Amino acid sequence: WSQSFGSVWEPSFHHTSGVVVAPVRVKGKWGMAQDGDLVWQPSFIQIWRQVFSPDGRKLAAVVAPKYGRWTLAVDGKAWGTLFKDMVTDPVWSQDGSRLAALGKNGQDWRIIVDDKIWTNRFAMAWAPVFSPAGDVVAAKVEVEGGYTLVVNDKLWSHRCEAAWDPVFSPAGDRLLVKTIEDGTYYRRVLPVTDILA
Repeated sequence: WSQSFGSVWEPSFHHTSGVVVAPVRVKGKWGMAQDGDLVWQPSFIQIWRQVFSPDGRKLAAVVAPKYGRWTLAVDGKAWGTLFKDMVTDPVWSQDGSRLAALGKNGQDWRIIVDDKIWTNRFAMAWAPVFSPAGDVVAAKVEVEGGYTLVVNDKLWSHRCEAAWDPVFSPAGDRLLVKTIEDGTYYRRVLPVTDILA
């Protein structure tokens, strides 16, 4: 790029057009540049972890709209929900209509979907996973000294010694769930409705 900036974070390629975006610092504030030109005006304390939607029409990133407060922004507009410690792992639904991430306040990890925080709190959480249609969100989480799954803010009743990220079936109505319970490895295919019941 011919332009220069006070700081630049890791760039990302658009997966269809090939343009490059990167968070950039201008006069003490952070914005987003595309091929050197500003596409998000510098108004944030920090920006990073940008990710395009699968259809390439939207761009999301982790942002700090004010010092020590974190959220997501979509196409330069910040969400209203703020976290004190961090926001990480932004994930789009396959159709690009929904967005989820993890947020942390103190010792509590939370899942945030479409600018709404789920009620459950976790000792740890892993990146959310959308069903193919985007109507169901699942994640591996740690609660009460064990591991389990949360689906649309409902906890699976099992507590396990270990668990892997859930995988949706192509139809989105079932989840592949892999766990270790009492020293035994289990692989289950569960109807999503069983967890949501």
